[in-house]
Amino acid sequence: MAATANTARRPRLLLLAFRPVRLSGTHYVRVRPPPTTPASRSAGSLRCCQCHPSDSTDPASKPRPQRSAFGPLRVAFACGGAGGHVYAAIALADELHASLPSSRSLFLGAPAPSLESAAAASAPYPFTPIPRCLPHALLAAALHLRRFRPHVLVATGGAPALPACLAALLIGLPFVIQDQDAGPAAATRLLPPLARRVFLGFNAPVRLLPKRKCAVYGNPVRMSIRQCRVSKADAMARFFPRMGPVGEDGVEVLLVLGGTEGSPEINVAVLNLYYEMLRERRNRYIIWQTGPEGFCEMESLVRSHRRLFLTPFLHEMDVAYAAADVVVSRAGSMSCTEVLVTGKPSILIPLPTIVDDHQTKNAYIMADVMGAKVITEDELDSSKLRSIIDGVFGDEKLMSNMSEKALSASRPNSSTDIIRHICCLVGSSYPT
Repeated sequence: MAATANTARRPRLLLLAFRPVRLSGTHYVRVRPPPTTPASRSAGSLRCCQCHPSDSTDPASKPRPQRSAFGPLRVAFACGGAGGHVYAAIALADELHASLPSSRSLFLGAPAPSLESAAAASAPYPFTPIPRCLPHALLAAALHLRRFRPHVLVATGGAPALPACLAALLIGLPFVIQDQDAGPAAATRLLPPLARRVFLGFNAPVRLLPKRKCAVYGNPVRMSIRQCRVSKADAMARFFPRMGPVGEDGVEVLLVLGGTEGSPEINVAVLNLYYEMLRERRNRYIIWQTGPEGFCEMESLVRSHRRLFLTPFLHEMDVAYAAADVVVSRAGSMSCTEVLVTGKPSILIPLPTIVDDHQTKNAYIMADVMGAKVITEDELDSSKLRSIIDGVFGDEKLMSNMSEKALSASRPNSSTDIIRHICCLVGSSYPT
């Protein structure tokens, strides 16, 4: 009976070890990864099972690979819909395979054409579609997970995440959740009691979720963006080849992003200001992502200009950020995270029609953290947007402060921390 009681208490003790640390004056909670030295373990730092010191001189105390009997670590990812959900999963898969090259991944998402199917194919990672109808999606996800036999499912949000998590419960597969927004999604509020861990991008959702399950590591960012070494001059040559070699001194590059699907409101505002701006500011360039649906209309209305790059979608976001000096964007979780990691001064225009209005929450957190400028959609017009763009470009001290604050608030190692934590949860070794 005593042994049974002790066994029942262990999971609670393990989860309590991962209580989020609350820091005053910031919206990010910095949670340290599992300790790697005896000193750090004795200091009361966060711990998880199977995380042992790797520098012990006692051969018997060294960690043993926990998955050798089961082959390489296998991880399934469920994501869909918005770019933040999809690219968070891609970033985690990239980190997993960079750290553990023998690992295997499988992506579950909506059938093509969908963002997740295209992103997984270009990564490239194996992709399996699941139907959009919930009962059919649940059965299909259970079947695919049975065949793949992953050690863990990672759900990063979107419609496919819910049936995939329910399927994991049916077959006894542990799953974790990674939620990117300042306001947790409905599925994130429903599933945490059943999940092994909930990884959060912001501190704000912790109060709405079981605190013992939460770990705030920030949002994962694609490795291509984190490790981009392209100079501004080389990046500009990709977008403006007709201009010839362009120096970096005095050149101002505006990057306009409307989210994965584009933004008609941002497109109209930029359409009404771009030509006068380029005519008056000879040193200014615009990289403008319209979104697939708005591209044809914008292309028919926009006058061709050597210092304007118009595109439906940017596939090389790392190069776009390398070229940009100021970013005008929606306030999706991944856009905000990429702005922080790249240290770009930003003007954010949140989309108010999203469930729980989480983009507005994201935008005002960014305003507090790095001084980002926020324009609500009700306030948005070409004159106001032009005024703020010129104001940011015209104040070098402001741009420098925004950049420094963004970089200091960023969590560039979020992907590493999350994958290390997942490895600990499933009992797999992680390279130090």
